[in-house]
Amino acid sequence: MKKQIVVIGLGRFGSSIALNLAKLGQEVLAIDIDEVKVKEVAAQVTHAVQIDATDINALKSLGISNFDIGIVAIGEDVQANILTTLLLKELGIPYVVAKAINTLQGRVLVKIGANRVVYPEKEMGKKIAHSLVSSNFMDYIELAKDYRIEEMTTPASFHGKTLRELNLRNRWGITVIVVKREQTGDIEVSPGAETTVLPGDTMIVLGKNDDLNRWNNHTR
Repeated sequence: MKKQIVVIGLGRFGSSIALNLAKLGQEVLAIDIDEVKVKEVAAQVTHAVQIDATDINALKSLGISNFDIGIVAIGEDVQANILTTLLLKELGIPYVVAKAINTLQGRVLVKIGANRVVYPEKEMGKKIAHSLVSSNFMDYIELAKDYRIEEMTTPASFHGKTLRELNLRNRWGITVIVVKREQTGDIEVSPGAETTVLPGDTMIVLGKNDDLNRWNNHTR
């Protein structure tokens, strides 16, 4: 299922988030007070609008309260960053992510309701984008241009079946490299074809980006 996501602040960090979310097939509304920055991403996201995000009436006019996720990526203007975060929560966005430049600002953002605070120097925009839209994938590691490793929660349709029966490699181009057992805490490295998937298990898988994206879309 697609999510409606608004990204406010289109500097290097915000643009990275917006563009990667769009590449993942999400509906992205990109907002910045700078018209030039809006035009730079307009062709690659669902909608791009130039407004002052600290104006609650302007946000209301865009139907912001209907969005699933709000990302406040405003950088240098700390006051605008905090006020925008507060407005998104007041307008009813259920999950708000806010960028902070230091731990003090981060604590303030948490106190006013931010569900998650990110520090760009520690987290890449691409990794955050993947974690926000993926209900099945718990972690994301890019290995090279076309391949990555992800840790996925096994869906109910897997439970009670062997890896041979699931046939993930032939069907989806995905190789299971680790199975983690929730019930016992055991970890099976290079699990065999007769390994049975149990409720609560997670799997670390390797595959091409296109194959994993296709699988991710299939299981949403």
